[in-house]
Amino acid sequence: MFARTSALVFSPQCGQVRNMATLKDITIRLKSIKNIQKITKSMKMVAAAKYARAERQLKPARVYGTGALALYEKADIKAPEEKATKHLIVGVTSDRGLCGAIHSGVAKTIKSEIANLTSAGKEVMVINVGDKLRGLLYRTHGKHILLNCKEVGRKPPNFGDASVIAAELLNSGYEFDQGSIIFNRFRSVISYKTDQKPVFSIDTVASSENMGIYDDIDADVLRNYQEFALVNIIYLALKESSTSEQSARMTAMDSASKNASEMIDKLTLTFNRTRQAVITKELIEIISGAAALD
Repeated sequence: MFARTSALVFSPQCGQVRNMATLKDITIRLKSIKNIQKITKSMKMVAAAKYARAERQLKPARVYGTGALALYEKADIKAPEEKATKHLIVGVTSDRGLCGAIHSGVAKTIKSEIANLTSAGKEVMVINVGDKLRGLLYRTHGKHILLNCKEVGRKPPNFGDASVIAAELLNSGYEFDQGSIIFNRFRSVISYKTDQKPVFSIDTVASSENMGIYDDIDADVLRNYQEFALVNIIYLALKESSTSEQSARMTAMDSASKNASEMIDKLTLTFNRTRQAVITKELIEIISGAAALD
């Protein structure tokens, strides 16, 4: 009789400790997910404020960029295929993440361009604007990297940042014939597209056939205009990329908050079911124990 009673008393205690540990685990996980949801909602609000500011600053930046590209389009400047052996690619991203696949899209386009140009027998060098792009390209295409520009994306880009990048490019000593700037072009709050703009060396522009119609342009004026146009195109790419990044981060944080809400609902349901099962089991064990004593 004593052994039977001990077994009945001991068995519910083991089950109760095991179930309470499960409830404790669910409670801890619920608390952590709720904290994560608070963080993602805060990051969404910050990204929304930065996005509104970046969108306002993008419109005047586009005027500079389209104006700089007007000469290339009207003069129909193109590098001769037989002479364009050195190609330069400038990839524009930032140092910050948590914004979806916006950086990997630029890296994927650059990898495709490197593969196409190297298969054609051309020399390709890359300038990484943003530490995220360097991390995506360094392992597989480290030999093609010419420069790395960091500290991008922490503050809104300005014309001075574009000037520094252009100065480093011109002072690098790499004599390229033709190049391109690859970046994310902003389309809407939920949409962006990887785009690229052409870049030409001073010799390529000066030796173009259609440049003969501009009789008053001497070498110094053309060099100054070419440097100014390069800064404007980089400035446009920085602004487009910054706006796309903030909109992508806002969308990513909104999706993360929704996913956290779904996980909270599922865990709350699991917690309630587990708690109800524990209570029901304890009631059954109490009634069984009382019936056994009688």
